[in-house]
Amino acid sequence: MMRLRDVTRAEDAVQETFLAALKGRKGFAGRSAEKSWLVGILKNKISDYYRKASRETSFSDTEFYSDEESDRFVQEGLFKDAWIHELGPREWSSPGASLDSDVFWQTFRDCSNKLPKKVGAVFTLREVDGIESKEICALLNISEGNLWVMLHRARMALRRCMEANWFGRKDLPE
Repeated sequence: MMRLRDVTRAEDAVQETFLAALKGRKGFAGRSAEKSWLVGILKNKISDYYRKASRETSFSDTEFYSDEESDRFVQEGLFKDAWIHELGPREWSSPGASLDSDVFWQTFRDCSNKLPKKVGAVFTLREVDGIESKEICALLNISEGNLWVMLHRARMALRRCMEANWFGRKDLPE
């Protein structure tokens, strides 16, 4: 679910994994646990999904790429491209406590689900799954420059959403 960001797609991927395992069970030599073998098949199914999806760009993805954060940086002068202090990122008062909170992670999932498909996929593959940049570029058929732009925009959007829905809320513990 975390990697595909859609319950139906996640369920389909699991079903396809079981079907592939049943069809190819002779390929299971017992050198690993069955769970590891199934997880490997599932990872390949997810990669196949992203390979196919990378050939398509939705309209919302192109809208997202507008320079939505430019108003938060100094435009000219000695401090050009630096944060405008009041509009920059806020410090977490207790990051360890936040990371242990189920409400925090639900807020994070809600925010990441608002990202366009391809941007969310890039962020999840890089930051959650720890996949190397070159592999992500090959998988999604994008340039390395495009990858870094999408990662930057995903981080900025997540920061803004988390500030509004977690750090900016007084009814939640930071």
